[in-house]
Amino acid sequence: MPTFWLILAGICIVAAAGFLLRGEFNAAFVAAVIGLVAWFLNYRAQVSKSLAEDEPKHHDEHKDGEYSDEEEHLEN
Repeated sequence: MPTFWLILAGICIVAAAGFLLRGEFNAAFVAAVIGLVAWFLNYRAQVSKSLAEDEPKHHDEHKDGEYSDEEEHLEN
């Protein structure tokens, strides 16, 4: 799915450049904004995937009986 957002972003930027060359500034702006949103969604998907991969490692660190400050605070 992240690749889809990146491809869509690229297509929108090319379309925005085409609109800009034709002098259609409103359409160029809309296409550029859609491309920017697609790029942001691509970045968000990459970060979510990275966090999901790191999460099990985080839980394994606390299995040995050590608690973080936050967990100690909740126990008191």
